[in-house]
This record gives sequence, structure tokens and C-alpha cells, in this order.
Amino acid sequence: MTIELTTSTTAGAWSPDQYSFAAADVVPEALILKTSTVSGHILGDSPALKVAYVTDDESAAYVAEGAQITDSGPTLSEATVHVKKLARLVSLSREQFNKPETATQTAQSVARDLIRKADLSYLAEAAPTPPATGSTGILNTANVVDGGEVAANLDGLVDLVAELEANLATPQYIVVSPDVWASLRKLKVGGDQINASLLGAGTTDAVPMLLGLPVLRSPFIPAGSGLVIDPAAIVAAVGPLNIAQSEHALFAEDSVMLRATWAIGWQVMRPSRIGKFTIASDDGSS
Repeated sequence: MTIELTTSTTAGAWSPDQYSFAAADVVPEALILKTSTVSGHILGDSPALKVAYVTDDESAAYVAEGAQITDSGPTLSEATVHVKKLARLVSLSREQFNKPETATQTAQSVARDLIRKADLSYLAEAAPTPPATGSTGILNTANVVDGGEVAANLDGLVDLVAELEANLATPQYIVVSPDVWASLRKLKVGGDQINASLLGAGTTDAVPMLLGLPVLRSPFIPAGSGLVIDPAAIVAAVGPLNIAQSEHALFAEDSVMLRATWAIGWQVMRPSRIGKFTIASDDGSS
């Protein structure tokens, strides 16, 4: 017996499209992908990703020949990562959906929106109030090293990087908003009286750099703030980006509904290896 009604022989409305993409392929600009260590992904508000790590000790010591070596076991720790689901729903008339470029432009818009929300949360999400679960933004994470305000020169930022390195960090990125980067570029070699930028004119910059570290700029970072990040100090759970479309939900309106979901979560394992700073704006505020 041959089955006549299958997904390959019926109209698309009877088998709605659903796609799953690796987040790094669809939203590679997201800061969570660039500045953390992705250790897996989970689904649901209740389950958690538990990541084992060893708290560094200073227990090694010299011993004399034949002497007993003191047993000093390492401190075994774990980081618990809860994910939350980002979602976006878009409704389009069938006529509009079938127009050239509509699907492509809509997908790009949704991707930008997911990046915006992910970046804002990753950097500045408030700590959840129990019993609620979720991730705390890096700027609001307890015990992150505060480098204070960067004003007339880069001395404070130099000291911050040095302190992080003393805490065994290996800083990989400086993350700033466009206004912070502009303020840094305005710093002068000899103060306001000498019109020579401390960071150079920027006319030949292939990659923005500061203190030998790549600078990541994002309009979604809170204004006036900056971070120095060692990705090894942050563990993350990042799921695939799921895209689905259906004509069923809006059947009576002869329209198409698009849905995008993305589950993410993170935890700062070693806050002493992450630094934050502020910068004074042109009007003197930070």
C-alpha cells in the first residue's frame, strides 16, 4: 500500500518549516559567544548546566630529600548555569511574506534584536531574586574588580589590567560602548593643550586595540561603562537558534507567523579575573 499523503507530497502549510542553526553561524556578533567559554547547552527553565572547576591554591612547596610531602588536595568547585529563552514573534500577511527580500530582511532584523537583548542581559542583567533563576550581568556580578573611572589618561586602566593579571587572569578583550571608545580616542598625549590623540588618529586601524587587547564595541552596552574580560573566567550555556514558520496560527487572516527562540545562560566563575571601569563623558559625568 502506498501512502499518498506525506510531507513530500502535500502543500507546505501541512508541514510547517522549522530550522535549527548553530548560534555562532547566525549571531556571531553576540558578546556571549566571543567573550565566554561555551560549555554546552540545555533546554528549560528548571535544568541547570553544572561545570566543574578547580579553585587555584598556593600549596606547592620545596621538601628535603626523604622528607614527608604534605597532602594538600585541591579545592573542587562548580559553577551552576541556568538558561533563559529569548524569543521573538513576527506576523506577516501572506502577500507581504512572499515579496522578494521580505524573509531575508525580517530574519536579519530578528537576529539584530536577539543580539541586542542578549548583549544587554549578558552585561547588565540584574541579579535574579530567589526563587527565580537566571544569570546576572557581568557589570552587576559581585566581586568583579572595579578599576574606577578613567579620565585624563589610561593609568587607571593600565592598573586594572595589571591587577587582573596578578589574579592569574589572561585578559583577552576590552568591551566598551561607542561613547566610551570615542572618549578614549579623545585622550590627548599631553593633555587638552596638545591636539594629538593618545591612541593615534585611527586612520590605519585594522582592528581597534587598546593596551595590546582587541576592543569590542557594541551600541547595546550601557553607556559610560567598560569591561576587561578573560573568557576563561566565564562559563556559558548556549543553545542553537531555532526558527519556525507557520500559516496555522493566523489561518483566518491568511497570514504567516515567524518565531525565533534562543536559550542562553552564563556564570562568572572567577570574578577576580574580570575588571570593570567607567569613563567620564564630555560633560564631566560618568
